[in-house]
Amino acid sequence: MSSQCRAVVADAPGGPEVLRIRDVPRPSPAPGQLLVKVAAIGVNFIETYQRGGVYDVPFPFTPGSEAAGTVVEVGSGVSAFSVGDHVATAEGSACYAEYALMDEDAALPVPAAVPLDVAAALPLQGMTAHYLMNSTFHVEPGHTVLLHAGAGGVGLLLTQLLKDRGARVITTVSTEEKEELSRAAGADEVLRYADFATAVRELTDGVGVDVVFDGVGKDTFDGSLASLRRRGMLVLFGGASGQVPPFDLQRLNSAGSVFVTRPTLGHYLQNPQERRWRAEEVFGAAAAGNLTARIGARFPLADAGAAHTALQGRETTGKVILVP
Repeated sequence: MSSQCRAVVADAPGGPEVLRIRDVPRPSPAPGQLLVKVAAIGVNFIETYQRGGVYDVPFPFTPGSEAAGTVVEVGSGVSAFSVGDHVATAEGSACYAEYALMDEDAALPVPAAVPLDVAAALPLQGMTAHYLMNSTFHVEPGHTVLLHAGAGGVGLLLTQLLKDRGARVITTVSTEEKEELSRAAGADEVLRYADFATAVRELTDGVGVDVVFDGVGKDTFDGSLASLRRRGMLVLFGGASGQVPPFDLQRLNSAGSVFVTRPTLGHYLQNPQERRWRAEEVFGAAAAGNLTARIGARFPLADAGAAHTALQGRETTGKVILVP
């Protein structure tokens, strides 16, 4: 095995053009780590913020926390994995590379029935969908859910899981193409963003929805709040349109004693048992054919900058992946 491998490196913060591929030393696993030959890498919005300097990261910087591949070397003390195993993670680092390190505790076993490109598309968004509907707000059969960005990566997965649970799912999208994708995933009603709160009230006979899963943020927050039934919950799990500005808590009272929460995946992966539970259910559903991950775009590793441009320009649906 060569002592070098190719990786994407940004020497300083900037636009997508700062992402360049180069030869770097191949990493070696420390105790408790796996060295993985990467088959596919999940591209996520947080990496555009890191690359652009919005989030503070050390430069030179190789992005990437989500990937799947084959174990080629194990560090001392590793007991749960062996060379040749297929693994994935949503909690890696420097994954925009041909080889990446994964901590044993953060590595997820990939069933043989799940292709590695699909495995790279599932961990972050799949486990996000899982914690949203199982832990932040436990969706039960008969609940009515409003889900923004229904054709996005989380949206398509969450819709499928919600329908399997027996919920009524209302989604929002921006185009006819995205509406078709959302309906194919099982959405009962698909709305455009303009005046969606009024449409939600009409669809629920004035009652409102039990929960809103909102990953859009600033542009949808007020309408999301107006879409809730009494004592409903607004789960604000992202800010694709920008962050929600501070607001008067008294609005929760006037909206019907409603709840607002701002969760993040890391707080729902608190120990190996919780992580394994979520991963097993998500990958198990994919292996059984009950959950389909849409890979909306594939880019060669060397074209990471183009992948960032497409993602930030909202030119993609489903998941964007890089392939070494």
